[in-house]
Amino acid sequence: MKKIPLRKCTGCGEMKPKRELIRVVRAPDKKDENGNVVASGGVSLDLTGKKSGRGAYVCKSMTCFEQARKARRFERSLSCRIPEEVYEQMSAELGAAEGI
Repeated sequence: MKKIPLRKCTGCGEMKPKRELIRVVRAPDKKDENGNVVASGGVSLDLTGKKSGRGAYVCKSMTCFEQARKARRFERSLSCRIPEEVYEQMSAELGAAEGI
């Protein structure tokens, strides 16, 4: 029997199978040859689950997303400030994903 990977939803705090959740990912920082940060990694929804970077998981429901956003749980788990435009973009993507 194959083990199903579980992840914790940042909104409701429930442990669920990884496939049932959407990953929010912070891309790795881009650095020059001296190791200085040139560009910080952007935050986006990873609907495939294959993007590289630090990830946080949320249920495919708008209520969990709003809970996590209100309590700033994405910012805490990804260790960075998330601009309002990024939240709006993620909200629109999640709305489209919910319709599937």
